[in-house]
Amino acid sequence: MDLIAHLALGFEVALTPVNVFYCFVGVLLGTLVGVLPGIGPTGTVAILLPITFTFEPVTALIMLAGIYYGAQYGGSTSAILINLPGESSSAVTAIDGHQMARQGRAGPALATAALGSFFAGTVATLLLAVAAPPLARFALNFGSAEYFSLIVLGLIASVALAHGSIVKALAMIVLGLLLGTVGQDLYSGQPRFTFGFFELYGGINFVSVAVGVFGVAEILRNLEDEKTRTLLVKKVENLWLTREDFRRIVKPILRGTGLGSLLGVLPGGGHVLAAFASYSVEKKLAGDEGEFGRGAIEGVAGPESANNAAAQTSFIPLLTLGIPAHPVMALMIGAFIIHGITPGPNIINDETALFWGLIVSMWVGNLLLVLLNLPLIGVWVRLLTVPYRILFPTIIAFACIGTFSIGLNAFDIYAIAVLGVLGYILVKLDCEPAPLLLGFVLGPLLEEHLRRAMIISHGDPMTFVERPISAVLLAIAALAIALSMLPSIRRKREEVFVEED
Repeated sequence: MDLIAHLALGFEVALTPVNVFYCFVGVLLGTLVGVLPGIGPTGTVAILLPITFTFEPVTALIMLAGIYYGAQYGGSTSAILINLPGESSSAVTAIDGHQMARQGRAGPALATAALGSFFAGTVATLLLAVAAPPLARFALNFGSAEYFSLIVLGLIASVALAHGSIVKALAMIVLGLLLGTVGQDLYSGQPRFTFGFFELYGGINFVSVAVGVFGVAEILRNLEDEKTRTLLVKKVENLWLTREDFRRIVKPILRGTGLGSLLGVLPGGGHVLAAFASYSVEKKLAGDEGEFGRGAIEGVAGPESANNAAAQTSFIPLLTLGIPAHPVMALMIGAFIIHGITPGPNIINDETALFWGLIVSMWVGNLLLVLLNLPLIGVWVRLLTVPYRILFPTIIAFACIGTFSIGLNAFDIYAIAVLGVLGYILVKLDCEPAPLLLGFVLGPLLEEHLRRAMIISHGDPMTFVERPISAVLLAIAALAIALSMLPSIRRKREEVFVEED
């Protein structure tokens, strides 16, 4: 009964005219920017984050969530139509989705992506509503030692589950932690790493880091390596599926939803892992593997469902533990904090209307995605023909104006420029910037809980292993990093890195 009452409260909040409107704006803007190849959900949310800071907290978070899964969905459109994934998890969709477009079946491919995403999002949102409260109640037993160990586990797992070099990923974590220490010391007020800049006494602006490292850096990278876009379809027709198509996509959608719901809570990009895992499962289960890679509709249905389900369940660790599962959730934590809300187990009781309104808005947003995107396919097709060099100045100008409007501080714009160049250099060195953002967001929390636990234990570091939950979390972190160093797993990480590139 409590769940029904809470969902009723959620619908009451989410269905207010202002929240429905901004949810609609969020999925529209998210899809609009997500369709552009190379930017992806992280860059999209980072660029559009500043415009939400003048809203009410629940409205801002509903809009940001809409931007996130709108961008996730938009990535499949460019993957299918021009074989350029809008974000990494759509790389799998491009394999068979683009082949379907080449065969004149772009409409069914796009419809499959839309229906699979809607079903998966609905199921995953319900799972979020059911699983979040008991997990939050369990997390209320955590002290500072447990939270320190949990954050360490989150950072290590994001490295272990990511692709590419482990050493480079760890270096990015450390760099993010160092950037997070800039500013005045929490307890003494002593300035650290400010280099004489008064503007850095309050720390590096979170929005500047997000926009610079993800937005500007991605734009620079895409300008350097702008691929030729071959648009095969000028007009998408026959969006509805045949009976045979429906029969073939039902089981892949169900399996993809299950996989995505489970893997979405993992740190380090569970949505990418879910999409790849779903494609592998469908390929193995197919009676005729030869069709995969040449236009199998199952190769679109499974990964798109897994991708969207993972996008929804990645909110579980954010809302219950205050730990981001991937960079977009780190951006969401920044939005929570800027609005004066501390994400974690207390949010269910302290911000009940916001919590349940945000969950219900996810279902509303997924419904709006279906109703909005299929009729606007023609708009997205025309957008894909616009040269990227024309679009990028508008995107950067929009991001800079939004960032400046938050604090009316020109230093934040200079920070975007510097961090954008830094992010570009890191990409050229094959260093993933995602762990950097996780380290930057979690660094202050890590330091706070470390110092608080040491104060409580009178300086005894054994408190982290004497407390059972903390010891188990640290043991899992050590196991994760040890397993990721195994030769077979290291080779698999490199293979995934090559496939996504």
